[in-house]
Amino acid sequence: MAEDLTITRTGTKEEQYQSLIPQIEALLFGETDLIANLANVCAALKEQFGWFWVGFYLVKGDELVLGPFQGPVACTRIKKGKGVCGASWAQAETLVVPDVDQFPGHIACASASKSEIVLPLYQQQNIIGVLDVDSEYLAHFDEIDAKYLQQIVNLLDA
Repeated sequence: MAEDLTITRTGTKEEQYQSLIPQIEALLFGETDLIANLANVCAALKEQFGWFWVGFYLVKGDELVLGPFQGPVACTRIKKGKGVCGASWAQAETLVVPDVDQFPGHIACASASKSEIVLPLYQQQNIIGVLDVDSEYLAHFDEIDAKYLQQIVNLLDA
């Protein structure tokens, strides 16, 4: 298991992801506890990119419940189909939202959040949660983020 990350903020965003992903693989290798793995993924992403908020919501019945995260306090429960996280879960797809104020039904957990990307988290072909990343900048996320965050989320599918 890796104990330290080598953070590189030089190069393109794509190069930063390419440097980070093998390190995340090393963090996850041999660890079977989902919560521990989610926590380390959050910390690695927050360290590398310095985003406003990075975290997981986990499916509990008909709600997403706050799981491991890095950043300011957050909404604790989100109904299926509500907000960006609930919509990503209900639609089983990645959502990239350039301006959260323009997203119908957006749940404002923090007024500083301006853009967001949410990806479903699968285990054995069932959605068990979502990865939610918020930025204090408009249009901060794009297809590069979607591509590489999907690779990271796929590492968690055991």
